[in-house]
Amino acid sequence: MSNEDEFFDAVTGLDSDESCEGGSESSFKDALADGGSQKNNGSVPQKNGMKKHRESLPAPMFSRNSVSIWSILKKCIGLELSKITMPIVFNEPLSFLQRMTEYMEHTYLINRACSLSDPMERMQTVAAFAVSAVASQWDRTGKPFNPLLGETYELIREEQGFRLISEQVSHHPPVSAFHAESLSGDFVFHGSIYPKLKFWGKSVEAEPKGTITLELLKHNEAYTWSNPYCCVHNIIMGKLWIEQRGKVEIVNYRTGDKCVLNFKPCGMFGKELHKVEGYIQDKSKKKHCIIYGKWTECLWSVDPQVYEAHKKLEKKGDKTLKNEENLGAENDDADDMPEVQETVSVIPGSTLLWRIDSRPPQSAMMYNFTNFAMSLNELDPGMEAVLAPTDSRFRPDIRAMENGNMNEASTEKERLEEKQRAARKERAKNDEEWSYKLGTNTHTGSQDWLYTGGYFSRNYQNLPEIY
Repeated sequence: MSNEDEFFDAVTGLDSDESCEGGSESSFKDALADGGSQKNNGSVPQKNGMKKHRESLPAPMFSRNSVSIWSILKKCIGLELSKITMPIVFNEPLSFLQRMTEYMEHTYLINRACSLSDPMERMQTVAAFAVSAVASQWDRTGKPFNPLLGETYELIREEQGFRLISEQVSHHPPVSAFHAESLSGDFVFHGSIYPKLKFWGKSVEAEPKGTITLELLKHNEAYTWSNPYCCVHNIIMGKLWIEQRGKVEIVNYRTGDKCVLNFKPCGMFGKELHKVEGYIQDKSKKKHCIIYGKWTECLWSVDPQVYEAHKKLEKKGDKTLKNEENLGAENDDADDMPEVQETVSVIPGSTLLWRIDSRPPQSAMMYNFTNFAMSLNELDPGMEAVLAPTDSRFRPDIRAMENGNMNEASTEKERLEEKQRAARKERAKNDEEWSYKLGTNTHTGSQDWLYTGGYFSRNYQNLPEIY
């Protein structure tokens, strides 16, 4: 078995890439400043020195109405879609490496957790961050491009206080590893994701394999969790809609505290649509607070006794309503989009942990991207000489799709996939293993991949030509 078929896990500290301080980091900032005076896909420098990112894509998304999805998928029922070449009609103009970066949209929650002295308050904030990490998937029915082996993606956001590097570390099985760290040395956030997509007739389900780790360095704490299942309904006909479901457990390994979150399935009448409920307990299993809300809207925390008292009152008021519901016609098709989408009913005495940001007005015409997602593939001229040539921004198929050139995007996607297959056959023929030229990731004998440092020194010599 080659190293492309293995993956491992470890926990790190923020002691890598010290060589990047000064030269390479400043050269990156200088390049951005130089590029800011040129045409740069809608990004412009601000008076305070921070860059304003673009708020739209170069072209609106294409219409899928003329595509017969059933003719493509009818032979794929029960199969893992990562092993099937899918037409570009299913895609959105981002690589999965860029899609993972959307975990960082609400980085302020990590910074807040770092500043809190109470471990229970930190766990509540980490729980809010874990829920916020999937919020960008609301109405995002396009599939990100599968990363090529050796593809990387870099993002530095000074205004949010982090830098991130991600890399496709395995092709079979597909494994994407990421590492983000605070620019002030407060946290490290990393993980390896190897999603499995399956088609079930009227829906596509993504199984979120992989562990995510957040380290709060000041508090010497490490939290781990995995994302919930994601299901896209009405693949064949009807309105596409997304459901997150399943149990997510967040563990603080220093204190033994645990947060258990239940992303509820929609249910027969849609009452549970998008709902998240759970609790936080200490190592003796005493519950300290109840967490509730919707992953598409907001998350709240409340005292367990207050929560139970409120639920008792609700049950009394619901008896009549339940009898009325039983008299109504049942919903025979679980894939129908529920009409019931009321907002969260806030329990008196609750504390708001997180609220979703509003999306740009043109989001529906731009693959339902958030403001954060809209900026991920922008490429300023000043960045071209600084980024690794393996960066996702240089992928010609994604760039063509973003610009609305669908025929070119499809042709380039096929070319890149064939080039990757040919390279893999050549390595197998010569009994060669894939080597990581940037030194960004390695495995250590456990489950996930670990960032070993080196990327931000920007030594791009002898990199493979993957595009």
